[in-house]
This record gives sequence, structure tokens and C-alpha cells, in this order.
Amino acid sequence: MQQILNGLRIVEGSAFIAAPSGGMTLAQLGAEVIRFDQIGGGIDYQRWPVTKEGKSLYWHSLNKGKRSIAVDFRKPKGREILTRLITAPGENAGLFVTNFPARGWLDDQKLREQRDDLISVNLTGDRHGASALDYTVNSQIGLPYLTGPLKSDEPINNPFPAWDVLAGQQIAIALLAAERYRRLTGQGQLIKLALTDVALATMGHLGFIAETEVNGEARQSTGNYIFGTFGHDFVCKDRYRVMVVGVSLNQWNAIVSVTNCQTQVLALERELDLDFKQEGDRFLARERLKALFQPWFEERSFKEVKVALDKAHVCWGPYQTVDELVHKDPECSEANPLFNRIKQPGVGSYLVPSQPIHFSNLDRVPPKPAPLLGQHTDQILSEVLDMDSSEIGHLHDDGVVAGPSNN
Repeated sequence: MQQILNGLRIVEGSAFIAAPSGGMTLAQLGAEVIRFDQIGGGIDYQRWPVTKEGKSLYWHSLNKGKRSIAVDFRKPKGREILTRLITAPGENAGLFVTNFPARGWLDDQKLREQRDDLISVNLTGDRHGASALDYTVNSQIGLPYLTGPLKSDEPINNPFPAWDVLAGQQIAIALLAAERYRRLTGQGQLIKLALTDVALATMGHLGFIAETEVNGEARQSTGNYIFGTFGHDFVCKDRYRVMVVGVSLNQWNAIVSVTNCQTQVLALERELDLDFKQEGDRFLARERLKALFQPWFEERSFKEVKVALDKAHVCWGPYQTVDELVHKDPECSEANPLFNRIKQPGVGSYLVPSQPIHFSNLDRVPPKPAPLLGQHTDQILSEVLDMDSSEIGHLHDDGVVAGPSNN
């Protein structure tokens, strides 16, 4: 956890992945992020994966380092408290992130009546305000038809929610950009971000849209080959599998050299009238090139392959399961400064990453656990809203707010 955003206070009302991950990114950079939830937890509070006791590892993983206030915002008093919290004064406050519908008490104009320089980031499913999830967006943009075996016509979904993760980073960037603008101009603003637009923009940035329009043909599935260059998986003698990539010329030459295929590769170049110094030509000959390299891998164990590839500076990676990653890979351990083992209340001790960005002028700070639901309710009411103990007590008695023992 870095402290470069120390002093900023951000209020988060969220669920699922994108908005919570955006808030977590800001928290891990040192901002004070206050997440509000319904008493008893919101719709994602028990989302899988869960422990044997039913505690959500998902929720705890996406809310590291945040502060938690539990409020019954079905009640008018609860909505009043959260409105005050969102619009609290201070040059480092008035920052709000949400993927809840911006209507009713969360309507931007209503909130802005309390603080006209409020900065609010509102994530929606699509630009029309309809709901969408990463998996429905991914199916819409065509990528499942590019995933999976070469000869399969069936769409293959990706288990990694890429658009949610990208949207979370966009949320963090948008809020920080708007905060700088407010410092320069004094003006706040509503920032709208649609999950579908994040995916569509990325498809455009990576050339998928232009390729279809300009060339008149859409991208087709390439299986485990890497489009536009050379890369594929290879099976070793002991059935371990590795991914080998030659994007740059140095990477390509390293593959040719370590497999001792210089003569065969040169002959293939001449036969096909191609120039393998060019990425695209390597892609055109991908199947023939894979066939040249495969015997070298089949004759060696994974350990032998690893030593040789590392010595030759080949760009490669092993195929491993998540279980192997966690229990055998030193990069996913405390040997990597990214990770620390923390004690998460209600869950136990496990490995947790901090922010992968490292600033040269700041020391890396270990990650903090996620809060208990409502853990900071009383502190927030006292410190931010200046309530006394009697007023806070009445709110508890009336079921408007709750602490960790009441959730």
C-alpha cells in the first residue's frame, strides 16, 4: 500500500467488481476510502468464493484497506447521513464513486445541492443506463468466438473479468483527473462511465474494429497461436507445457538459436519467400515453424527446457494451475515484495497483494485487511459528520446504523 494519495477522502457505494476495484486501487495508493453498505451487507457481501464458514473471499479481497460504515439507507435518516458523508466539506473530500443508479437520493443534482463542486464517478452497464456484466459485454463484442480450439465454432467464455478490471482502473483515473481539474478551476462534475464503452473502446484501440472495416474481414480464431507474430505452447518430454513467444527480433532469434533450428528456419524462409525478421511473416508461417521447434521440446524434460530457455533469454512462461501458482511459484509468495501475509478478521491468514505500482520516492507499505462490515461506523459519524456519542447511540437504537457486532 502506497501513501501517494494520503489525505484524499473518497466515499464509495458499490457492488461486484469494477467500482469496488476502483476504490481499492485508490485505497492502496493511500486515499481514505469509505465504503457504505446496507446493514447486514449488500448484494455482493456473500459472493463466491467463500470460506467453509461462508465468509466471502471475494468481498474481502476487493475491499482491502477501506473503511466501512453500515447504514440502512432504506430509511430517510440513513439517506440523509450518507448524503452528508458524500458531500462533506473539505478540499480533499467531495469525491464519490458508485455503480448504483444515479437517481432518487443519489441523483447528481440533488447531491450537488449540498456541495456544488462534488466529483462523482458513476459506472453503468451501458451508455443508456441498462445493466450489464463483464460476461454479457464480452459476449457482445465477439471475443468468445476468438477463444478456444482452432476448429471449434462454439464461443468460449473467459473466466477473467477483463472489462470489470479495466473499468475499475478507469474509475480511479477519472476521479483523479477530475480532482486535479477541480483544484485548477474550482469546478466539480459528474463523470459517466459505461462498462460496455470500456470494452468497445479497447476493441477500437487494439485495432479489431479498424481491421474489420478497413480490410473487410474480421479477426478469426488462432487457437494458441498469437495473432500477427510467432507464439505457441509446446509440450515437453514429461508432458509439462510451456508458452514461447517471439515478438521482438531478439526474442525470435533466441527461439531459433536455443532450438538449433537456424538452418531449417532459413530454408523455410526461402521456400515460402518470407522474411522472418518481420513479425507478420512469422505469423504466416506459424504452423510450419511450430513443427520445426516442437521436436526440441519433446526431447527434453521441463527442467531441461527451463534451464535452456532462461540461458538463451527466450521469452517464455510455464503453464501451471492456480494451485501450482500459489503453492510452488516464488513470485506468488512473500519472496516477492508485492505480497504480505495478513490476518483477515473472520477469515484467517492468507497471502495478499499490495499495489503493483512502486514509486521511487515512497516506501512500499504492506496491504491492510478489509474492514469488518460496519467496523468504522462510529468513527466516521464522529470524525467526518461531527456527531456526539448520544446522537450516534440514538442512530444505533433506531436501526439506522450498525457496527461490526450488529452485522
